[in-house]
Amino acid sequence: MNEKDFAELSAGHALDALSPEDERAYHEALAAHPEWAALADADAQVVGTLADGMGEDAPPAELRARILDRIVGMPQAVVPASTPAVEPVPAPVAAPRAADEVPPRPAVAAAEAAHAEPVMAAGPPTEVVQTVQRRNWTRGLFALVASAALLVGIGWGVGSIVEQARTPLEVQALEQIDSAPDTQTIAGQFTDGGEAVLHWSAEVGKAVITTDDLPSIDADRTFEMWFVRGDEPISAGTFNPGDDVTALLEGTPEPGDVIAVTVEQEGGSPDGVPTTDPIIAIPTA
Repeated sequence: MNEKDFAELSAGHALDALSPEDERAYHEALAAHPEWAALADADAQVVGTLADGMGEDAPPAELRARILDRIVGMPQAVVPASTPAVEPVPAPVAAPRAADEVPPRPAVAAAEAAHAEPVMAAGPPTEVVQTVQRRNWTRGLFALVASAALLVGIGWGVGSIVEQARTPLEVQALEQIDSAPDTQTIAGQFTDGGEAVLHWSAEVGKAVITTDDLPSIDADRTFEMWFVRGDEPISAGTFNPGDDVTALLEGTPEPGDVIAVTVEQEGGSPDGVPTTDPIIAIPTA
């Protein structure tokens, strides 16, 4: 399964609209590719934000008809029917008919047969059609919800919700932390003299590092963040060099943690422990 296929399953999972088979495929893919968890989190947040932002105002009367029009316009899968080969059957010998018997239909000329309406082949079993349609509905449902949200947004300001959904997760986390009553902002120094700032909130359960003073590293290296809890370093994800960095730590910070950053090989430490000394360490208060 590639990331595009997973994105479709993730959207259906967020909407609680997957079939049991697709639900199993979703969880198996997520277990095999933990790096796709951020995509699943983003889908869940979009759906939650849409649900919270709709309010209780009645939608316009024409909205239902417009959504139904979109449903009708959604592409439907066509399941080709396999037609078994039929052995030619000899024509039966005509029996003598009585004078008052209705005469048989005359043979159709070849020119007329060429323009005749085609005879439809027998379709697939009903359960096959339902399975295909259900899968198409699952994969198209998220797009339909997004369209409905856009329509409702004309009257209820959902445009701001869609804009929020486009905001990177680390920026959203930083806004949540800065708005929390227990927010803490702690500056730290890199070993080369640059500065970074740790933003964290125990109530929000998130931590973000911001800096525009990152030291230079080789192209095949990356920065890795750590929660140092007692004597145990716990990986909190990686980030790449940049002029203006906002990096969201993966995991939940705890009071007393030391937030450290090391320089590791591309993709992070292969053993789950730091391989170099920290270039910065910021204790949480």
